[in-house]
Amino acid sequence: MKMNRLHRWYCRSGPWKQKLENEILPWSLRGVDLGNDVLEVGPGPGLTTDWLRHRYKSLNCIEVDRELAHSLGQRTANSNVRVQCADATAMPYRDGTFSGAVSFTMLHHVPSSALQNRLFAEVYRVLGPGGVFAGTDSMRSLLMRIFHVRDTMVLVDPATLPGRLETIGFKDVKVETGAGRFRFFARRPSEMP
Repeated sequence: MKMNRLHRWYCRSGPWKQKLENEILPWSLRGVDLGNDVLEVGPGPGLTTDWLRHRYKSLNCIEVDRELAHSLGQRTANSNVRVQCADATAMPYRDGTFSGAVSFTMLHHVPSSALQNRLFAEVYRVLGPGGVFAGTDSMRSLLMRIFHVRDTMVLVDPATLPGRLETIGFKDVKVETGAGRFRFFARRPSEMP
């Protein structure tokens, strides 16, 4: 994952924090029950983590960038947040660990569709029966191209995302587009008795 200086600055900025807290996060999780043990995939500097940690009993974050993971871990020490620096395409968690998983505006930073699919498969693996995977990502625009000059940007096509998630085993997949972004929801089926 590569992020240029402008992009890193914006992802920590006050305007982005306001947009996340007032628009993106409430929209993406409207009507979604993630349970008590939530995994956040790719929190970056942790603006999304700050919003989530007050809403869930236990929040685990997996971040591939060592500097961002260290900074977020220090900032959230002695709270309900645990941060691990690791690759989300090969997660260090046991099968069925979490009741829910989220990913906000980071999937396009995963450098290939094949690696995105591995990330989806890992989320599926670490979710318990009936566990929910939800989040958002950005769609193609001029602003996206500007922010991603010399950045990793492999956009997820919202039209093909349901099929990709269903191939892995997710059910009840829903994708809804909004202003420059889409939100998604998928559920790991409950195990048969």
